[in-house]
Amino acid sequence: METSPSRPGLAGALTVTIDARLGERVPGYVLGLIAVPDVDVVRESEKVDARLTAAEDALHAAGLSKADVSALPAIAAWRDAYRTVDVNPNKFPCAAESVLRRVAKGDRLPRINALVDLCNAVSLDSRLPVASCDVGDIQGELEVRLAYGNEVFAPLGAPGATETPDPGEVVYADGQGRAHSRRWNWRQGDVVKTDVGRRRLLLTVESAHEGGRAVVDEALDRLVVALTELGAEPGRPLVLDRTAPSGELFTAPSAATVR
Repeated sequence: METSPSRPGLAGALTVTIDARLGERVPGYVLGLIAVPDVDVVRESEKVDARLTAAEDALHAAGLSKADVSALPAIAAWRDAYRTVDVNPNKFPCAAESVLRRVAKGDRLPRINALVDLCNAVSLDSRLPVASCDVGDIQGELEVRLAYGNEVFAPLGAPGATETPDPGEVVYADGQGRAHSRRWNWRQGDVVKTDVGRRRLLLTVESAHEGGRAVVDEALDRLVVALTELGAEPGRPLVLDRTAPSGELFTAPSAATVR
């Protein structure tokens, strides 16, 4: 089912928070964010396709096995983080491990649209989960937290077949009781999928390994450059972690919360 187009000019500030309980269980978690208040998402971009193809080619040339992918420091840390929140990473790999495995075995990723393809390219290069979320329907707050078990999740491509997250699994949740992910970043929900047309987007980059902050910063810089090439005007990146767990986006940022 098609989502209705975002109305970028009508939405206000969005506060994003990492739940303290999650910070205690995975103290190395870092969440990088870029607000894109208004962008026309196009189906194809030659520059983005070239970026994604180059990232795929580099991974093909590396000749990594499935075990090699799982052993990459960034991925191994995510596997440990998933176990910490009682999720089996063999059954539910993080988003980055999923795309890395697929490409490492010789495949290419499906081309979705310029923004999704850009996130996949940066994910392959950085070995981190990178996502584009349409937040045109989310007002006020978005929290990365342990699920209560009563949230409503609309699966990607099947929004009518709603699910309820397991208590304690990590979700992106809004103030309306909706979960927009399952098992942290294993699967994205339909409400926040990025489709073509004018959109209000939030791009996310996540790490869980030692030294991950530097990799997140580098990925954010790449995204800002590419977004600008696509004609967007991204906000200054915001990075959250256990020491700075909350910040506002889509408004004048505070110097205390912006890197």
